[in-house]
Amino acid sequence: QVQLVESGGGLVQAGGSLRLSCAASGRIFSINAMGWYRQAAGKQRELVTNMTSGGSTNYADPVKGRFTMSRDNAKNTVYLQMNSLKPEDTAVYYCKSTGVRTMYNVADYWGKGTLVTVSS
Repeated sequence: QVQLVESGGGLVQAGGSLRLSCAASGRIFSINAMGWYRQAAGKQRELVTNMTSGGSTNYADPVKGRFTMSRDNAKNTVYLQMNSLKPEDTAVYYCKSTGVRTMYNVADYWGKGTLVTVSS
């Protein structure tokens, strides 16, 4: 069974930084892509950033230049470095793995989320 576990959320003042981590565990042969999404209260979940196994990365416009995603393929772990945080970044941040290949199937998985709160 594949599990994604996020960590690193918390409360930070505007202008501050946080680093999120997401580790995928289980009998994983390969992962096509991993990414971060966020969902603010009363809003739909939206893509923050996504990275393929080859390293191709895309960022949502609101976070470009402030957020950086990195990935450790050997550990099936991704990180999200968030700098210059703004109150509008407040949301639950979810990790998603796409195209996870195990001995049984290929599927997508979500983590349970970690709350990031940015105070003004």
